[in-house]
Amino acid sequence: MNILIDTVRIAGFRGIKSLEISLSRVTVLIGTNNSGKTSILKALHLALGDYSRQLSEEDFHIGTDGEPVQEILIDVRIVSVNDVGDRIPLFNAVWQPKLGDAIKADANGDQYVALRTRIRKDEIKGFDTKLATLEKWTDVNKWQTERIKESKIPSRFSSISFMAIEAQRDIHQELKEKHSWVGKVLSRIKYENTELEALESLIKEVNDQAVSSSTELTILKENLQRLNKSFESSNNVEITPFPKKIRDLSKHFSVHFGESHDNTFPMEYHGMGTRSWASMLTVGAYMKLMGERHEQEAEPFFPILAAEEPEAHLHPNAQKTLYRQLEESKGQVIVSTHSPYLAAMAKQTELRYLKRSDNGIVVRFLSIEDEEDRRRLQREVIHSRGEILFSKALILCEGETEEQALPMLFEKYFESECFVLGVSVIGVGGKGKKYLPFLKFAKEFEIPVFIFSDGEPEIITELRETYSIVYGETDITNCDNITILEGTDFEGYIISSGFKSIIESVICQEEGENYIQHWIKKNQGQKDKKGIQDYTGSGGYEKALIKIIKDKIGKTKSAPLIAEKLYELEKQQLPEKIREFFGKIKDKIQVGAGI
Repeated sequence: MNILIDTVRIAGFRGIKSLEISLSRVTVLIGTNNSGKTSILKALHLALGDYSRQLSEEDFHIGTDGEPVQEILIDVRIVSVNDVGDRIPLFNAVWQPKLGDAIKADANGDQYVALRTRIRKDEIKGFDTKLATLEKWTDVNKWQTERIKESKIPSRFSSISFMAIEAQRDIHQELKEKHSWVGKVLSRIKYENTELEALESLIKEVNDQAVSSSTELTILKENLQRLNKSFESSNNVEITPFPKKIRDLSKHFSVHFGESHDNTFPMEYHGMGTRSWASMLTVGAYMKLMGERHEQEAEPFFPILAAEEPEAHLHPNAQKTLYRQLEESKGQVIVSTHSPYLAAMAKQTELRYLKRSDNGIVVRFLSIEDEEDRRRLQREVIHSRGEILFSKALILCEGETEEQALPMLFEKYFESECFVLGVSVIGVGGKGKKYLPFLKFAKEFEIPVFIFSDGEPEIITELRETYSIVYGETDITNCDNITILEGTDFEGYIISSGFKSIIESVICQEEGENYIQHWIKKNQGQKDKKGIQDYTGSGGYEKALIKIIKDKIGKTKSAPLIAEKLYELEKQQLPEKIREFFGKIKDKIQVGAGI
């Protein structure tokens, strides 16, 4: 490979006002719908491939004044890398003559090639596309405004090949299209004259045998021979059930797939998963053919494979297998995905998280340096909670009770399920320190995070320490994204805030009408880990309710039952701390206006 596109700048294209994104050898673009992933792939296709044929008025960015911009600008920087993909100062002897005068050097002497694609509207041609190399790679804050000398080039470098794999792909349809990747493979089929004659002779034998063995075809041929009577010269009718000429084979080319050699079916009989996957693999075939041709001609070859939603129609294990196949491709690979399985397989340094902000599209990436922090993030967040890679906001809570109850109460408050609004509710599975990888993830990707925490002193201390590690010293008791229950946990808060009857009804529903009094009578005065049990006097009854809910019914079972009872209330009747918490979310991310 030896070269790499390490930086791309885009302005005025689709939803992108101005954007810079860094790329690695494998780059995985993630983010919610309409965050700009496809626009980046299409911009690269425009700069390095043949997308300009499909360019339309709608591809020009709409400015704040409601009018489309007059120009699309795309800058691409190519650098030299070693075998593991790390940048090195100089292009090697293979690429030096191919890149020629386009090679420039920065202040440190590191070489690069800067390509610019400029597209303007033209009343006669429709769109005027100009390709150029740049004299220098300027500061990101000035790249659109600074006047930089441009040297026009007539066409793109032949050794750099951009291969786009569309989201809507279907090998059954592509077999009919000469410009598809499989069509390009078929168009390159060539045989030596002797081979051609031998193959066409075999085909003639097959055709003759097929006609002579069929009464229907024989009669058809005899009747068609009567055409001779309509023409002055002698003519011959030939029936060819199979294509007569090798050049016509591609018109009837088909792909069969099945469990064994004797049990295969044409692609039109298979589902979209198989057809989509097969379509992607034809790109690999074309890439290999191109690579071999360049090798035979002693030419360097740098393929760029851009795959949009490769996971489409595939089950999780197939998604993972396909990702490995893409990852192992030669050259550079750029993937846009909504699959947590694919995202979890990528290295953290390969992820690019895209989101919209008031200033346009923002690109974020993980830059955690500590090795243990990276492993923990991969293990506890990306690998096991991959769906949050596509969340617009996170709700973090301590355990399974809140993780089950909060989504139901969220739906009551917002009149919409949390996942519909792009909000993920995560039980971190322990006390304050368990929040750490989730908080680091949220900060790196600039995802709003909200915490609903129990209020025991030990938990508050741990949460304060953990939160401060990520966001600096903070008074978490006054944060506009944190709600802390005062001195108690979720069940205790429900009882103390005037909803004791809900806890009672849950216990009676599960254990019977008289269970509470029976339990108190049985356990009063008994010894446990905390000493002698006493359920008399102030707070004794409430303590018994909490003990029954936690020890007898269990948190896993009681949490949804309590939430169901709370769900029956009007929104304004929900417990104060819950309303306060959801109010913070609404104020900060404007859920009511559409998240």
